[in-house]
Amino acid sequence: MAKVRERGEAVRKFVIANLAEHEGDIVKVAVEKFGCSRQAVFKHLQKLVAEGVVIEEGRTRGKTYKLAPLVEWHKEYALPGLSEDKVWREDVALRLGKLPENVLNLWHYGVTEMVNNVIDHSGAKALFIYISKTAASTEIDLQDDGVGIFRKIKKAANLDDERHAVLELAKGKFTTDPANHSGEGIFFTSRMFDQFSIYSGTVYFGHQFAKREDWILKTGPVEGTRVFMALDNHTARTTKKVFDKFATGEDYGFNKTVVPVQLTEYGDSNLVSRSQAKRLLARFDRFKVVMLDFAGVKSIGQAFADEVFRVFQGRHPEVELIETNANAEVSKMISRARATALG
Repeated sequence: MAKVRERGEAVRKFVIANLAEHEGDIVKVAVEKFGCSRQAVFKHLQKLVAEGVVIEEGRTRGKTYKLAPLVEWHKEYALPGLSEDKVWREDVALRLGKLPENVLNLWHYGVTEMVNNVIDHSGAKALFIYISKTAASTEIDLQDDGVGIFRKIKKAANLDDERHAVLELAKGKFTTDPANHSGEGIFFTSRMFDQFSIYSGTVYFGHQFAKREDWILKTGPVEGTRVFMALDNHTARTTKKVFDKFATGEDYGFNKTVVPVQLTEYGDSNLVSRSQAKRLLARFDRFKVVMLDFAGVKSIGQAFADEVFRVFQGRHPEVELIETNANAEVSKMISRARATALG
């Protein structure tokens, strides 16, 4: 009997985890997965419908199923006097409800870091938070009416374009207020969630867990800043695992970063100049290990490669530069620059 209950629970968990992509054929998919009858899967579906976890729509052969919204909540906050811990404790944590401890810890970190950024950096008058939760996953949207994160970074770092701000965020350790902030919040938050996105002005920055690259797109326009986070309710990920991935040395500090080199490109521009390389290299000296992810980069010029792998490396031998996902042409230019340094 216990085995029957365990199998039934496994079928229901599978349905919940896969229903979003199989609203019209979830019964067929579950039958193929577990080798049971359609009647058995249908019985489990009806149980989920009765529990309010799944919504049933249509009739007979045209019947479809989708996850029911268990939580749909939003609230507007005035910024003066607002504190991130109060937002979490009195509102967000209560709406998230019962979740595994590791999942709540991820949400605690992400929400408090993003709310604190709004309080300290946005210049906004109001913050809006939206929460949507199903049995499978949770999404949280934070929107403010401030100056816009990319515009503020562009001004603070004297950048030529708001899109250049995305590259700085992707590296980590960037803040417009170094006396009070480490610049780690957005970097680590973006690595903790299944999906993390920032929209501001006409620029969109996103990161998906387990993907090799971050990306930057033109969008909008969006007034202020919008941050979107999504997470599987049953992920095994932990804050410790994410921190460990970017920690090196005995001090267990944030000393390792992964930089998507493609973010240095904009439009059809190729990576050929020393000025592009210097933009990429900014603040590399704050890390012990820099993983340069060349995914999506078709080629680099001699001057670009020389500035990164000979000039910078010669000046900062304490920083280890490791290239990944480089194609044959890019690898050839890197090898040439390193050989010149050795010569």
